[in-house]
Order: sequence, then C-alpha cells, then structure tokens
Amino acid sequence: MTLWQWQWQEWISYVQNIDLEHLQRTLESYSAYGPLPGILLPFIESFLPFLPLVVFIAANVNIYGLGLGFLYSWIGVSAGGFLLFLLARRLGRRVKPRIMRRFPKSERFFNWIEEKGFTPLFLMACFPFAPSAVITLIAGISTVPLRTFLLATILGKAVMILIISLLSFDITSMLQEPWRVIVSVAVVGIMWFGGKRIEARYHVG
Repeated sequence: MTLWQWQWQEWISYVQNIDLEHLQRTLESYSAYGPLPGILLPFIESFLPFLPLVVFIAANVNIYGLGLGFLYSWIGVSAGGFLLFLLARRLGRRVKPRIMRRFPKSERFFNWIEEKGFTPLFLMACFPFAPSAVITLIAGISTVPLRTFLLATILGKAVMILIISLLSFDITSMLQEPWRVIVSVAVVGIMWFGGKRIEARYHVG
C-alpha cells in the first residue's frame, strides 16, 4: 500500500467515525461563512456516500436550529443528487448495455426503476442508509425522466432529513416531546400520498 492510499484510508476512517460534538465545534468555527458549511457537507456526501450524512444533519439542526438546519441539509442533499444525476445521464448512457451484459440480473432492477419511476425512487430516498449515490447513478443511466427523479428525490429526501432532524434536535428533551415521533410518521404518510397525487396529475414516472 502506498503512502497516499494509507492516508486516504485513514481520512475515510476518521470521517466515518467523527464525533458529533467535535463536528459541531468544527462547523461553528466556520460560522463566518454562514450557511455554506451546512450545505456543503451534505452536498459532498452525495458523491462520497461513505461520509456520515446522519451526523451532518444532526450537527446542522443543533447549530442552525431545527428549521434552518433542515433547510440547509435538504438543499445540499438535493443539489448534490441533482448534479450527480446529470453527470450520470450525460456520461453513463452508453454504460447501461455493458452493465446489463456483465450483470444479467441487473435488467430486472432497471426495468423496475423505469416502469415504476416515482415510487421506488421516493421510497429509497426516504431511508438514510440506502446507497443513495448508487441509486442516483442507476437512475441517471436509465430512462427515468429528470422530472420524475427530481420529484421523488426532493420529496423523499425531505422526509428522511426531517425525520432525522426531529429525532436529533435537542435529543435530551426527546422523552418530554413524543410529538416528534408522531410527526415523523405523519410526514412519511403525507409526502407519500402527496407525491402519488402529483405523479398521477402530471403523469410522471
């Protein structure tokens, strides 16, 4: 292993195991840059999925407050996913036939994504530990319309980030505020049905 590879692995290990309080202190030290650090970290995570997105979101809501912390995280994640999708669409269409030849079973997954459109993309965007970068790349090299991807991703990521924000913000008061859990469950249902209504109305997916 070369020195560069060793340093890269050491950095990855450090970031993956970063302490929330240490991250908050680091972000607070860059307060002069306003919301930029809070947006930039989730944005970068879209391209480097080994980074701890949950920790970034938790740090944002505890530094900027529940509303702004959610907003900055949402902007960063959505913008990163959008850019990655565009790169995959521009550079990766020719890769799809090679993937299907190399992995024949992948055809079923591509067909599922392309036929169902909004539903699987929305569901996978809701889960914080789903391989979002891989899903975005697959959507980009598939025939899923850009509008469908954006709608599913923006709504799904909103659900995921809001739930993490509610559960992470001032966590010591969680037992005194059970409404956070109730709201988290309600948000999933509202976003799901709202997204399906929009999908049906505009015939996306």
